[in-house]
Amino acid sequence: MNLINTSLFTPSNLAQMKSSFAEAKPYKHLVIDGILNPEFAEEIFAAFPKEEAFNKRYKGVNEFKAEGSNFEDFPAIFSQLKEAFHSKEWCEIMSEITGINELFSVPDALGGGLHQGGNGSFLDIHIDFNIHADRGIHRRVNLLIFFNKDWKEEYGGHTELWNADMTHLDKKVFPDFNRCLIFETNEISYHGYAAITVPENVSRKSFYAYYYTQLREDAVKYHDTVFKARPTDSTLKKTLTPIKENAKNFIKRQLRNLGITFK
Repeated sequence: MNLINTSLFTPSNLAQMKSSFAEAKPYKHLVIDGILNPEFAEEIFAAFPKEEAFNKRYKGVNEFKAEGSNFEDFPAIFSQLKEAFHSKEWCEIMSEITGINELFSVPDALGGGLHQGGNGSFLDIHIDFNIHADRGIHRRVNLLIFFNKDWKEEYGGHTELWNADMTHLDKKVFPDFNRCLIFETNEISYHGYAAITVPENVSRKSFYAYYYTQLREDAVKYHDTVFKARPTDSTLKKTLTPIKENAKNFIKRQLRNLGITFK
């Protein structure tokens, strides 16, 4: 836990965080600045891998970014980062903040990794998959830590939090260096970021961790990520997005019913 700035998580601070998380709109979330000890955050930034090292790259209608859960290909410091936010001690803090008991993470690609995107990178508004494809556990909370030093407002890349019916952008979270965003993942937690405009040697960098509970009886049936078009998107995107998403989720549900899963 010494990589995490534990001075932030005193009993009184945790009580305030829990209250802020519960009361936040448009859905439960919390922003924590300085989540990592400053020296460690600087080391992460300096060692952040190039996009070529990531094992997944997306460039489609709804996303343009790189994603990597292949920690064996990254400098060892990133495994330390992952271990810190997968630890039992941290999961207990997450349960305290969110009010969701017995949160835990998993060691696979659906537990944690890195995101990165250069000029033009974007991630359209979406809700996340709700059930781990292999383990049959319920995804409940996301954690993001941003590693963007000297990030400028004009670069964009704010994490957008939209209301439940996708008619209004309620909040934008600036992806500042060593800033953490925690939010509940559910059927209304619409989020994403618009295309960024950055110089050639600048990219939007983040670490992600997902937290689960055992599957609840009242959980919504399995679905994969569900993208939604913004009200301001082109007619073409508004047409293509639901067609693509409905087809994708139908196929994945059918494969799941046959016992076939994939990430």
